Amino acid sequence: MLALRSKAFMRSSPAAARRWASTAAEKDKYKVVVVGAGSGGLNVANQIYDRFKAAGKSLNEGDIAILDAAEYHYYQPGWTLVGAGLKNKTETRRRLDSLIPSHLAHIPENVKAFEPKSSSVTTTSGRKINYENLVVATGLQINWSSIPGLEKALADPTSGVSSIYSYNTCDKVWRDVDALRSGKAIFTQPAGVIKCAGAPQKIMWMAWDRYQRTGRGETISIDFYTGMPSMFSVKKYSDALNELRKERGVGGFFQHNLVSVNPEAHKATFKTADGTVDVDYTLLHVSPPMGPLDTLKGSPIADEAGWVSVDKATLRHTNPEFGNVWAIGDCSSLPTSKTAAAITAQAPVLTENLFSVVDTGKVANAAYDGYTSCPLLTGYGKLMLAEFKYGLEPKETFGNILGDQAIPRLPYYYLKKDFFPWVYWNFMVKGKWFGNKGIFRPTFDQ
Repeated sequence: MLALRSKAFMRSSPAAARRWASTAAEKDKYKVVVVGAGSGGLNVANQIYDRFKAAGKSLNEGDIAILDAAEYHYYQPGWTLVGAGLKNKTETRRRLDSLIPSHLAHIPENVKAFEPKSSSVTTTSGRKINYENLVVATGLQINWSSIPGLEKALADPTSGVSSIYSYNTCDKVWRDVDALRSGKAIFTQPAGVIKCAGAPQKIMWMAWDRYQRTGRGETISIDFYTGMPSMFSVKKYSDALNELRKERGVGGFFQHNLVSVNPEAHKATFKTADGTVDVDYTLLHVSPPMGPLDTLKGSPIADEAGWVSVDKATLRHTNPEFGNVWAIGDCSSLPTSKTAAAITAQAPVLTENLFSVVDTGKVANAAYDGYTSCPLLTGYGKLMLAEFKYGLEPKETFGNILGDQAIPRLPYYYLKKDFFPWVYWNFMVKGKWFGNKGIFRPTFDQ
């Protein structure tokens, strides 16, 4: 009864809640430690708390800790909408501390070392935190500096170079796109793993449509330079996108990887199988190279490439010695496209298996099938909804209702523009959204 009264008092007294949260964040051991408070971390931390509660085995407030030093949390899929002039970038961020409920302890630090043999992590301040279970949700890092000249160009408002891949630069995309009256617009995609592999061309299609609608289609040429061998990894959608490219007169330069930018000369250099080529541009939209966090590279929980090595079905670490380590989202070794949609399918699986291991000592029958989705904007009022799973096999939600999802449609456009952002802030970051299951948590056979 006293505990119930204490909780009620904290809910009615913000000052008391802050003091309690501060105390909870000062412990040296937690039942569950979640590293990273991005789309994966916030979602899964809440789901784990809710799963134990639903089973009648509630964790105490403060038993789950989230480590992240960031001041803001970002809805990154919204940056494409900002670049297309559809959203203000301030709509895509909120203060991180405002999104973490009082039953989760927030430790505003980042991790500098993972020590799975002792079930602990060390923060950047040198603080050692022990855990019973660890969930790694750090995301990936963007390697801006790996392209000489890029950072300088992005900082120059007159360079014509921009990118939707950061909060600081996504609004420059719209300014550059809207200001262009004639010339050559180039959109790039790097070779290798990136967040939402369709995003580099989403913004290209939006720019193309903007120019058509404003009478600039004849004075601006658009080319797509990609380090990949095709328009998209899934053949069904790739074929449809390539046909769209040809219909719209967009140049396609495959296996052309951007390696440097010269903003003074307005030249971009690409590496090909035959050497390098220099290309003039008036507008250059860059999707930069990405990879695992430096903190993870070479750590005991990472594979050779630097991703957290987890079983592709259970999301549990592949090393049996580290059976209390899990990973979700972009930082994981899961062989699927790194998207927010993928996280909605991964989180309930990880949650169920972690709960089962704590409760019974073994994983449940919950298995992730690689589901991911890329809502490919192809213009204002049009979107191709790519959904697929492991093996690059389509797994479409609305195909039997609205027809082939490789055909751009208006309803999908409004999902991306309005519905998904609303769902994200009101449900997903609270652990209440389960992808194509909606608000209904999936159940798994025992």
